[in-house]
Amino acid sequence: MQHVNIKLFAEPPYLEDLASVIPVFHRWIQEMSLPGTLIDVADYAHVPKGPGVFLIAHEYHLSLDQTGGRLGLLFNRRVGWDGSGVDALRSAFEFVSSAARKLEQEPELSGKLKFGSSELEIILNDRLLYPNTDSTFDAIADDLNAFLGEVFGPGAYTASRAYADPRARFAVHAIKKA
Repeated sequence: MQHVNIKLFAEPPYLEDLASVIPVFHRWIQEMSLPGTLIDVADYAHVPKGPGVFLIAHEYHLSLDQTGGRLGLLFNRRVGWDGSGVDALRSAFEFVSSAARKLEQEPELSGKLKFGSSELEIILNDRLLYPNTDSTFDAIADDLNAFLGEVFGPGAYTASRAYADPRARFAVHAIKKA
């Protein structure tokens, strides 16, 4: 499975000033606080319901994202993956979860940013390899169910295609059952 993105959603109260993350991301680059080759920060916080603020690395992008009108932390793997589909999903989830906890603990964001653990979005960011169709959903169902079973517990979640528009990237929205 290639081009895996995972978004963890923020919980209320929501961070009002996305730009407050910019100095944090710059510090992470200076201190090499995350794995990989950290390169730069890009600010798109001015775009309504847009991509937010990016930490750009050679291997991935990490962004405080507002796409779809929901704030969250989005991990976008930019390099190929040699392992199984479940391994690709697990690796992306572990990375974004770790980065989310790290971001929550930053002193300047303390109490202003919290990410939930009962909902996530998985995006396969390649329209050619993963068209937004039921056939793609069926093709990745085994890997998806194995991964979501690890995250939420076997059968303790619902998962569905996030967008019906065939022009959209293939995405799955998963929620832990109450």
